[in-house]
Amino acid sequence: MRDFAALRSEVENMKDEAAAALGQLQGAESEVKALRSMTQRMILNQTEMEEVVIKRCWLARYWGLAARHGICADIAVSKHEHWSSLAPLPFEIVLSAGQKAKEECWKKGDDNPERRSTLVPDLSDLTGEGNIESMLSVEMGLKELASLKVEDAIALALAQQRRPNSARLSISDVKSVSDPKFMEAFELSPEESEDVLFKEAWLTYFWRRAKAHGIEEDIAKERLKFWISRSGQSPTSHDAVDVEQGLMELRKLGIEHRLWEASRKEIDLDSSGSIAQKSAA
Repeated sequence: MRDFAALRSEVENMKDEAAAALGQLQGAESEVKALRSMTQRMILNQTEMEEVVIKRCWLARYWGLAARHGICADIAVSKHEHWSSLAPLPFEIVLSAGQKAKEECWKKGDDNPERRSTLVPDLSDLTGEGNIESMLSVEMGLKELASLKVEDAIALALAQQRRPNSARLSISDVKSVSDPKFMEAFELSPEESEDVLFKEAWLTYFWRRAKAHGIEEDIAKERLKFWISRSGQSPTSHDAVDVEQGLMELRKLGIEHRLWEASRKEIDLDSSGSIAQKSAA
């Protein structure tokens, strides 16, 4: 009887130990899942990496123009060197992004969100590390550019270069749509024309993504159609005003931030689905 009692006690102890081991295993699995989810959130997906490239191009371009026109002269050269080392062909890459956004609208199955091809043959050459720090870096760079009003100063410098006698020209004049002086279209300088084309491609790219995600759907559809219709045309002063108004609208509606939130939500859903499948297996 004693042997039976001892054996029973030993079996009970083994059950307790097995239950404790199972609890530890489940706890470890939960930690691994949480770590996997956190790791996936730290990594940028393909579309987010493309956005990093696009925004690096913006920074490289406008710090380059700032350096050329003596704007923020104490920092412009070093900023341009930094961003251009990450985005060596800013104008060409953004125009390519705009062109690809345009082409995607002509494809069948256009409603499939973010069906994208890479902007260049080897995107990794331009994106470098694909982690969230890359996006944070460009966002900080864009905030700095805006706080220093570099883009406004460049627009003013380009306009004054074309009209050297207009010493009192202000940025509100450059962007005005109501001033009678600017109601009749006039030809832009080559540098201004290039800037308009760059911004048109930028707007086409972001409105294409907004439409794909259903963000401001009606507006996105109209704006995308509008900017696509402008591509390939020689810009005039009216186009220069339109792109400035378009950029202000994009910022006012928070399109870029909402695209980021939509992309992060997709990553969370993909991560949850992947974990559920592994748990079921």
